Amino acid sequence: MSLYDIPVRTLAGEPGDLRPYRGTALLVVNVASRCGRTPQYAALEELHRRYGPRGFAVLGFPCNQFGQQEPGTPEEIQEFCSTAYDVTFPLFEKVDVNGVRRHPLYALLTAVPDERGVAGDVEWNFEKFLVSPEGAVAHRIRSRVKPDTPEIAGRIEALLPA
Repeated sequence: MSLYDIPVRTLAGEPGDLRPYRGTALLVVNVASRCGRTPQYAALEELHRRYGPRGFAVLGFPCNQFGQQEPGTPEEIQEFCSTAYDVTFPLFEKVDVNGVRRHPLYALLTAVPDERGVAGDVEWNFEKFLVSPEGAVAHRIRSRVKPDTPEIAGRIEALLPA
């Protein structure tokens, strides 16, 4: 099964998949509203706005598995993201990224190793997966790396469609 065939639900609960993003470079991120790394929303939104017109999108997947830092309802999550960070990038249904209820998207993503060669579980909120326009996971970036680093910008630019 390709990344594009995996069923997902929007934050509003509408069923779908990632087919609309075929041909787009993606940054898939597990997000949370009450985390020390929550300010990364601002940099993620900046990336989405800067590179969006060139074939890029940030996709946010709320997750409550780390310190119960995303306890909100879909409506509360949407309200927080739009009011506190003016988020316009797509947000999806709250998912598990680890464990027996790991979402199939994260089963695919977490099979990819990070820079140290370590695959497996997501370590914390705001772990990032950079996906090529063809749907291959190109880079796994741990949550401590902020989205507005030149390293991430360079990797995004290298993946943008021609």
